[in-house]
Amino acid sequence: MADIEYSYGNDLDPERVTELYRDSTLGERRPIDDPAIVRDMLRHANLMVTAWDGELLVGVARTLTDFSYVGYLSDLAVRLSYQRQGIGVELISRTRERMGPRSMLVLLSAPRAVGYYPRIGFTKHESAWILRASDPFPL
Repeated sequence: MADIEYSYGNDLDPERVTELYRDSTLGERRPIDDPAIVRDMLRHANLMVTAWDGELLVGVARTLTDFSYVGYLSDLAVRLSYQRQGIGVELISRTRERMGPRSMLVLLSAPRAVGYYPRIGFTKHESAWILRASDPFPL
């Protein structure tokens, strides 16, 4: 395995992140065709952990959290050619280190990753709900 370095912060080049998402298949479920949204996704995330192989961005964990009670791991992406090397687990571990000692981490799994999260310690929760911007909402 290459020497992967990890860092924190959301001052990232949106084009690099878009390319990573595309190469990890996460781009299939993210609005990578809209650079303004990608910039906002990065700017407003308050806990970003990245993995680097030299100058190449190979992984990212993007979380929205209050650092005390809960964090929503909104994106976990690792380049296909770097998967199965422990990078995703390390990104999650470093995310948890930055959160409060009683804080839980929640996520919505990509269909291809449903089997991954139980293997690394996540517990399935049966009561998640989604309301998309395009869904009707009675006022």
